[in-house]
Amino acid sequence: MLVQIVLFDGFDPLDVIAPFEVLAAGSDATAGAFDVQLVAADGPREVTSGTRGLTLRATARLDPERPGYVLIPGASGPTTGNPDQGVETIPVLLSRFGDSTAAPMVKTALRNPDVTVATVCGGSLALAMAGLIEGRHAVTHVLGMDVLDATGVHAVPARVVDDGDLISAGGVTSGLDLGLHILEREFGPQVAHAVETLFEYERRGTVWRHTGRTPVTI
Repeated sequence: MLVQIVLFDGFDPLDVIAPFEVLAAGSDATAGAFDVQLVAADGPREVTSGTRGLTLRATARLDPERPGYVLIPGASGPTTGNPDQGVETIPVLLSRFGDSTAAPMVKTALRNPDVTVATVCGGSLALAMAGLIEGRHAVTHVLGMDVLDATGVHAVPARVVDDGDLISAGGVTSGLDLGLHILEREFGPQVAHAVETLFEYERRGTVWRHTGRTPVTI
């Protein structure tokens, strides 16, 4: 199984590194049951994040046909400013993702029954603004929940939202929780707990799933 973490210009580094490290440790704990790669829609290259020019290298081209997971991080940058004056705010960066070659590739991944698409922080907003997850359940950073809801996505205020072949996680540090949820979902609680112990990290918040009875209004 392959986990492809998609880099794009302006990505948030922690959205990438947190799940990458958790999933890499999970791979070690399962004797290499899956591989974790940093990829880009346009192939191998140095990709500049939105945080102080930090770069990471994509080592392969995103392949939406490969079974496994495709993980979309959010963006890093100013939350306010005038785009007409050249300020690349987070909303601008996320909207640009929707206009990039990555968007149709993620659309293909979402249609592939062998692929689960996952997002961290503003990654779900990038997909929502591109019109890719209308009608689905997802979460994003608390500052973007109203925008997510306005795109036609059912915004759920949980740490991780598991909507079947679409999994999303909230704020920046929730990439740790997303990675651990993927490990438990694929390999069970013992593997996830072993990685939690290694990282000295206890999972936070609620994992919401689109299953079970619908609660009455309270």
